[in-house]
Amino acid sequence: MIEKKDIEKLARLSRIEVSEEEKNILLKDMESILDYVSQIKEASSGIPPKEAGELRNVMREDKNPHEKGMYTKEIMNEVPDKENGYVKVKQIL
Repeated sequence: MIEKKDIEKLARLSRIEVSEEEKNILLKDMESILDYVSQIKEASSGIPPKEAGELRNVMREDKNPHEKGMYTKEIMNEVPDKENGYVKVKQIL
């Protein structure tokens, strides 16, 4: 499964120092974690996938609540600087 060299590689990638004692502890911990994960993979809920529930889109359909340009005049009257029907802002790049 996992070897001491894997722990050393993880430590190097994480840029942490790990003593030999810590490597042995981490090796045992990682092995038990991986064993547990493999048990979970083997577990079955007993419910066939089709009966578990169908996926469906629960989002509302997009609808435009306002006419296009309904507020354009009001917004353009409030901006300090405009050009050709657009809000003009300072160049930042």
